[in-house]
Amino acid sequence: MKNTSKHEGLRNQLANLLEYKGITDKKVLEAIKIIPRHLFLDSGFEDFAYQDKAFPIAAGQTISQPYTVAYQTQLLQVKKDHKILEIGTGSGYQTAVLCMLGAKVYSVERQNELFKTTSALLPKLGIRPKHLSFGDGYKGLPNHAPFDSIIVTAGAPVIPKPLMAQLKIGGRLLIPLGKDEQVMTMLIRKNETQFEKHEFGDFKFVPLLENKN
Repeated sequence: MKNTSKHEGLRNQLANLLEYKGITDKKVLEAIKIIPRHLFLDSGFEDFAYQDKAFPIAAGQTISQPYTVAYQTQLLQVKKDHKILEIGTGSGYQTAVLCMLGAKVYSVERQNELFKTTSALLPKLGIRPKHLSFGDGYKGLPNHAPFDSIIVTAGAPVIPKPLMAQLKIGGRLLIPLGKDEQVMTMLIRKNETQFEKHEFGDFKFVPLLENKN
């Protein structure tokens, strides 16, 4: 797995572009500069890996646009040792960004092919989430709850109730909400029963799939 000075230069250019587009969290930009995105893609896409675009990966899924990854991460306001639940491991790129920021990442992936590939890739890159799981993201990981933050990396028509229940008081749940196009939506848990809702514009994600045994 090659990671050359050319790749490093392309990552720096990408980080500069994301900063120009409004990403202000320096730690997020630093993670973008460090993580070799080309290694999370099929080798046929290597020449395009540092464009600010989404690309197809296995199982009909996508690796999110770098801006989207950076934007979601910035909204979470990640702190070192934050316990974060990620719904939709996918390629593992978003997972890597969260780990790079010092978070303790618990991630769930519904597609077995992706789960196996990403579980093998991340340790090779020195990236070690606390827990990777193959299962139904709608159910979250109740045995590991509560979480400081929950990030959903696929579009959902509704906010899954189990995820709301697994969020700490004061925690943030970030989810692209809607069917064909999504509104980036954040819930901040105020107490046992109340959540404060914020919306951050339109995005387009692959759908969040459920009912996986």
